[in-house]
Amino acid sequence: MRLPTPYRPEADVVAHRLAALKGALDWISVVPTATPWVRAVRDRPPPFWAMESLLREYPISSAEGLALMRLAEALLRVPDAETAIALTADQLGRANFDGAADSTLARLSSSAIALSKKFLPHLSDDAGDAEPGPGLMARLGARTVVAATLRAVQLLGRQFVLGQTIDEAMGEARSAHRKHAALRFSYDMLGEGARTEADAQRYLDSYVNAIRSIAAAVNGDRPEDNDGISIKLSALHPRYEDAQRERVMRELVPRVWQLCELAADAHLNLTIDAEEVDRLELSLDVFEALAARVAAERPQWRGFGVAMQAYQTRALELVEHIAAIARKYKLRLMCRLVKGAYWDAEIKRAQELGLPHYPVFTHKHHTDVSYLACARALLAAPDAIYPQFATHNAGTIAAILQMAGQAGDVPFELQRLHGMGEGIYREVMKSTGVPVRIYAPVGRHKDLLAYLVRRLLENGANSSFVNQLGDESVGTGELLSSPLWLDKEASLPLPLALYGPPPARRNSQGIDLTVESMRAPLLDALATTAVPVVPAFDPQRAAEAVATAAAGFRSWSHTPVSQRAGALRHAADALEAALPRFCALLVKEAFKSWSDAIAEVREAVDFLRYYADEAERIMRPVALPGPTGESNELRLTGRGPWVCISPWNFPLAIFLGQVAAALATGNTVLAKPAEQTPAIASEAVKLLHAAGVPPQAVQLLHGAGETVGAALVAAPGVAGVVFTGSTQVAKIIHRALAAKDGPIVPLIAETGGINAMLVDPTALPEQVVDAVVQSAFRSAGQRCSALRLLLVHDSIADDVVAMIRGAAKELAAGDPALLSTDVGPVIDREAFEGIQRHLQRLDAEAKVVVGAGEPAQALPNLVAPRAYEVPSVSSVKAEIFGPVLQIARWSGDPQAVIDQVNGLGFGLTLGIQTRIDSRAQALASRAHVGNIYVNRNIIGAVVGVQPFGGEGLSGTGPKAGGPHYLLRFCAEQTLTINTTAAGGNAALLAASA
Repeated sequence: MRLPTPYRPEADVVAHRLAALKGALDWISVVPTATPWVRAVRDRPPPFWAMESLLREYPISSAEGLALMRLAEALLRVPDAETAIALTADQLGRANFDGAADSTLARLSSSAIALSKKFLPHLSDDAGDAEPGPGLMARLGARTVVAATLRAVQLLGRQFVLGQTIDEAMGEARSAHRKHAALRFSYDMLGEGARTEADAQRYLDSYVNAIRSIAAAVNGDRPEDNDGISIKLSALHPRYEDAQRERVMRELVPRVWQLCELAADAHLNLTIDAEEVDRLELSLDVFEALAARVAAERPQWRGFGVAMQAYQTRALELVEHIAAIARKYKLRLMCRLVKGAYWDAEIKRAQELGLPHYPVFTHKHHTDVSYLACARALLAAPDAIYPQFATHNAGTIAAILQMAGQAGDVPFELQRLHGMGEGIYREVMKSTGVPVRIYAPVGRHKDLLAYLVRRLLENGANSSFVNQLGDESVGTGELLSSPLWLDKEASLPLPLALYGPPPARRNSQGIDLTVESMRAPLLDALATTAVPVVPAFDPQRAAEAVATAAAGFRSWSHTPVSQRAGALRHAADALEAALPRFCALLVKEAFKSWSDAIAEVREAVDFLRYYADEAERIMRPVALPGPTGESNELRLTGRGPWVCISPWNFPLAIFLGQVAAALATGNTVLAKPAEQTPAIASEAVKLLHAAGVPPQAVQLLHGAGETVGAALVAAPGVAGVVFTGSTQVAKIIHRALAAKDGPIVPLIAETGGINAMLVDPTALPEQVVDAVVQSAFRSAGQRCSALRLLLVHDSIADDVVAMIRGAAKELAAGDPALLSTDVGPVIDREAFEGIQRHLQRLDAEAKVVVGAGEPAQALPNLVAPRAYEVPSVSSVKAEIFGPVLQIARWSGDPQAVIDQVNGLGFGLTLGIQTRIDSRAQALASRAHVGNIYVNRNIIGAVVGVQPFGGEGLSGTGPKAGGPHYLLRFCAEQTLTINTTAAGGNAALLAASA
């Protein structure tokens, strides 16, 4: 790796940055420089459309600000009037604009809201209430309000998007040049990252056209004096990610070089924009490959550059590394320093992956410290770097001016975003001669307002300078207070403490596969781990195994719950420590991809810890109220031997989840793993025994379901059965238990489903496609929760289906041991042949969306992603347990569509993609489904966060990983003691004396 790990203690990194600034910056002298700028802006505030004014009127933390933000993000892309009316009513109806300040913006908004209250449908209409809908005149009024709202959002977009085309943007720039000769522009052809090859080619064409247009207007040969362009690497390749490194270097570098040649020949500044933390090392590989080519073919070009994010804990090392690249190739690079744009996403990713630390600073002032340390380093390398400081913070600007003055005659420029920071820069440009470049978004408003929302979120936070600048209650001294101090504690709990400080359970620790040092143990384990042979159990000995379990139950059930829970926690710690070995087993025996293997080990660890905690919680005796003279206590006990039958698709997590639930509650276990994956289960049982679970308490009984599983279910003395698998087998088990003599035996069954996702016209297509590809094709579609049926509104279906087709073609199907593989083989030949029969039927009956391509690798049982368009929901007759997606279009009432989904009889997972909050709630209430996910994928339920399980044909409940699950493993006992039996109620008599 080029840089240190991004997951280091925040306090250690900040201490180093503060040491780097020691003696280089006098903050006391910064304040007098910045104070006049702040006062001038407050005395003469910017226009009411400017970001500062917008945030003052409608803070993002308020319902009004959130409503405007949501409308700006979604309204322009809605193609039909009915949905636009529903979205507008939903968002505006939740806010109260009556108390807005007396400004032009506030008066315009209040008028629009007043109209909306009169003409827009009530929110209850979408919830299915019987209240009649609006009449014709009211409907016409609603359309008028929506049209006015659309116009308002378009006007809003104009304030933050320089132009909808490059020519329009350059026209605006020329007007600005005439007013301020020192202004330069960096055009950004904005949009989402590419999901398909067609997306990437479209963005490439857009960049080429933009560079040629800018070049035509250039006069000089100094990139510092000319307008330039910023490009996003993820827009130029549909798989711009670390796992696809070889492909990226082969395909992307030539595309970017094409742009570099055009920019170099025109003496333009071309900046490669910053992306997320997990892409940084890959970006550096691409950047150096391009730098080497610049040195070889365009050595006089001084406009090649990169953007760097100060909020990353590796920012200073990145600056040093970029300077080293410049010197290695004898180049002068242009480097834009920004605070960073993906903070919340980076925080969430670290939490979800269970990483040891955050890759970004959690305190805003720590980011400020990092920014200043990076600025000093940039100013100290004038031979290698032309610094470009992008900031709207008056204190930061003043600090840069001070450090630049100390560094001597070092050229640099300041940058701001179009539509933001205008007031501060108006004053800065009056008092300094420093050149200023405006970062200017270009593109259609409907494509770029998601970008606007990001800017609003970044600068609308209560701690941001832009927000506080417009807040008169924040004094100048507070606004310009020194950031040069260390907070030793992160402002957020670390990812491993996500669920609270001790004694709360610890989040399972994970791995970032993009960090070489973290993935190396996995690859080492793959090379050294063999899949052991597990002897088959003789089904004739089923009664003997049950007797052993019954004997073990007598001692295990009387073991204190704290001791049982302790054994499970020890097992969790041991499994976490052995994560590489178990991941290697999952890859080799179950054909899991590396990311799926890591997630499964972590889920197993979470199950062990969660059920340990839950057992201690629910198995405490509960004293109940009653009449004087007696005590009443409710307590839970184990039932006896449980048969745990687990599937091959989660051979560790579901296996250990079932076993841990039974053990935690004092039961003993007869564990029957899937016949395809016994080695993983065997190693898990060894780990439990080593952690203190007695051999009699958990026995591994490997064999076929038809023989070993059936014998165990039928054996006398079994106290319960927990099963995960097909609906058909669950019914067989249910009938077998019902036919047995003796006690009624409880069955917990979690089965599959025809899981659907409904997409309405307000959804962002790129987010939809990401969710669909993950839900339908990850794990080769071999998840109970996987997406089987996509329901797309007819008005957007053509575009969404085309994007799914393109995105699916970009997936790599092959050997799961390779980091680059997205889709591995299905579990065995029987599964493969069953899927093939479904595909033959669909090839004949349905419209092919994603057909059978030639896989890059010839592997047994490999099924590449497939997708078909079918006429309706009712056309889908069965669950296809593989990477096969069926797509149907819908129109009209979305609740009627949910009724059709309910009619299929399954009820495991459902996805809803909409920006209409009331619609999401109404559809969720109507669905007979166990797990409902809004605006995300529908897989990967997290233990204790998203308890998992369905209803109807999808299972019996209760939900695994939830607070009610363990209760099903328990018998209840009430103990009532007559405390007056010895002659009276002494306590009562004493109290009355």
